[in-house]
Amino acid sequence: MKTRLPTRKFSTRFKTNVRAPHLCGAHILLAFIFFALGCGGCASTPTPTVAPSAPTSTRAPQAAPATPTPFLPTPAPLSFDGKHAYDEYLQAQMNFGIRPAGSVAVRKTGDYIIEQLKQNGWQVETQEFEYRGVPIRNVIGKIGVGQGPLIILGAHYDTRPRADQDKTNPNAPVPGANDGASGVAVLLELARTLDKTNLKNEIWLAFFDAEDNGGLNACALRVAPQQKPTALCDTNEWTWSIGAQHVADNLPTKPAAVIVVDMIGDAQQDIYYEQNSDKALQEQLWQSAAQLGYGQQFIPQYKWSMSDDHTPFLQKGIRAADLIDFDYPYWHTTQDTADKVSAESLERVGRVLERWVESGAGVR
Repeated sequence: MKTRLPTRKFSTRFKTNVRAPHLCGAHILLAFIFFALGCGGCASTPTPTVAPSAPTSTRAPQAAPATPTPFLPTPAPLSFDGKHAYDEYLQAQMNFGIRPAGSVAVRKTGDYIIEQLKQNGWQVETQEFEYRGVPIRNVIGKIGVGQGPLIILGAHYDTRPRADQDKTNPNAPVPGANDGASGVAVLLELARTLDKTNLKNEIWLAFFDAEDNGGLNACALRVAPQQKPTALCDTNEWTWSIGAQHVADNLPTKPAAVIVVDMIGDAQQDIYYEQNSDKALQEQLWQSAAQLGYGQQFIPQYKWSMSDDHTPFLQKGIRAADLIDFDYPYWHTTQDTADKVSAESLERVGRVLERWVESGAGVR
């Protein structure tokens, strides 16, 4: 029979003569197994190690080192490129069509010249006036103003309105690839490539209007749409070099030299001394040509006597020379087209002028 024992109080400390209640051995074994299974896979968590703090600096913060400026080499000077002169400047003019004085096309050509000069860092001035009721405009690019004696390089940019040397069609206009566009192409390429840091003179690039209507009259100009249409045309004969004469008449100072380039793009190039030109200037230019290996094309012999855009300057006692290849069978014909001009011919003339200008030879 079961007996209920009376309730007794125990202190938290057992006396030595009081025995703890007896536990069954099986129970103790089970408790041990349970504890082992529950914690046997547990790893003790290590105590984190705290790194010692860095000592506080009392020095002022230092600025980060400056980033070095990258070295930028000075760009190499450009050289006159005949292909660029042909592809860009000559073809652009031809795309405007025929360009007689007073025409809409010659006005667009002048605007194009102004744009190219400005893009290449030249100061641009224009001279606008009327000749017998026809609007005329010279375009002048300037650089190195005031830094030395003035040198002018010039070319006309108008074309002849009548191909009076054409046996088949003398009343048709002249396309003007060589007689007009070639000289302008050379000057515009010089505007792009001249080493402006190496110039010893004030340089003008003068683009003359109204050179090529000599012996004709204003009625001939009507072959192209005009800037200023009129009911009647003036039948009085024009002289040559109207634009160049205006420049010569309005110079602020006497130039040291004037070089005109005209009809210099002929693929079969032969440039002789011109009989009215300043001999010393011609010798300098032909010497530069010989040094560049162009002796076959620049022939130091007299052949032609020309009235051209250099004439108004010569008449004022100014040293001037005309670079012209007058051995050109397509002069004042409808066959004066771009295929008769070569990039190599443009390059030879351009490099001779480039060398001559940069050397400062014109003031000797």
